[in-house]
Amino acid sequence: MKDAIVSALTDFFFEYETPRQVLVRSKRVGVVCRIIQLGVLAYIIGWVFIYEKGYQIEDTAIGSVLTKMKGVGYTNVSGQERLWDVADYVFPEQGDASFVVMTNYIITAGQKQGKCPELQDGKHNCASDRDCEEGRYKRTGNGHMTGKCDNQTKTCEVFAWCPVEDDRNIPDPPLLMSAENYTLFIKNSISFPQFDVVRSNLVEGVDSKYLKKCLYDEKNSPLCPIFRLGDIVKLSGFSFRQIAKEGGAIGILIDWICNLDYSLKHCKPTYYFHGLYGKANEEDKARASLGYNFRHAKYYTEEKVEKRTLMKVFGIRFNVIVRGLARKFDIIPTLTAIGSGVGIFGVATVICDLVLLYVLPKRDFYKNMKFKSTTIEEEANGCASPEGVLNLADMTTKHTAPVMVKE
Repeated sequence: MKDAIVSALTDFFFEYETPRQVLVRSKRVGVVCRIIQLGVLAYIIGWVFIYEKGYQIEDTAIGSVLTKMKGVGYTNVSGQERLWDVADYVFPEQGDASFVVMTNYIITAGQKQGKCPELQDGKHNCASDRDCEEGRYKRTGNGHMTGKCDNQTKTCEVFAWCPVEDDRNIPDPPLLMSAENYTLFIKNSISFPQFDVVRSNLVEGVDSKYLKKCLYDEKNSPLCPIFRLGDIVKLSGFSFRQIAKEGGAIGILIDWICNLDYSLKHCKPTYYFHGLYGKANEEDKARASLGYNFRHAKYYTEEKVEKRTLMKVFGIRFNVIVRGLARKFDIIPTLTAIGSGVGIFGVATVICDLVLLYVLPKRDFYKNMKFKSTTIEEEANGCASPEGVLNLADMTTKHTAPVMVKE
């Protein structure tokens, strides 16, 4: 055992392996080798350099968004006329990247805090006061129970903003269908810090004169930053009436893909639109929660009593999302890609060796030609060039004959 360990250590420290080239004339192996090399070459040129742009470095964008709505709406509900402008139907009004445009609503006017019966919707019915536990609050209720059952409505009495809201009947058609013709102006600025590049969606040719007459069109005016709400909804796959009734959410994606090896004027945005919750062709019954809505109240004082007008707002929530990626030539990734590609070429040699060593009929002959064990004469215990011992003085520079492998 000791001798085996000593022999293994001796072999490890005092032996040297050097490649030996054997020229094999075999059509089968030659074709396999060239096919693999062509595949590697196609991968390096087609995938690494052309598709993945392996010769460039990348930087992601830092972006900001400002929005501005324009348009006027008109409603006439039960003979009550009302005009709606931007200050009335946009929430919030600061012009953020995320905002809501009201398209439908339910108004409960003149509410004040007091005691009144719950809504007759079947969820708060009672037969006696025992069914209305005092101080209890139901998740679907509108206030705290007083412990009394209203004899007229047969619902529990609550302390709440009275009269309680009745939102069971949503107006159809939507009250603000005119929102379809509102316009949205988006001002977007991005920067690529690594390349010291700053761009705005008001690119070359988009000036004040152009903005006064342009309206976004996917084919004719793809760079116009002014959008008609009806067009945005349509491009996202919905019908305006469908989404205006109960509300919804739409994403506006501003996509910047820039190749900075070309002129900066070619760095331009592309706009995409898609629904954020649910699909346009999805059945309403399959969805757990329909639309998008929230409540908004306007408070006032009348005869020293605080009152409010409660509005349940149905609207379209717009989220403006900015995504940017810039690329530029750099020598380091280029050399890295070339170096890795050259290394992959070695795969052809490995596969061909496996074929020769383990697949072809004359694999033993090839093994004998490829691998040879030799000892340098001056270290062979003083022996004078026995058979199997390499004499360095006898080595010549002549090429050996190629190995012929018949298939």
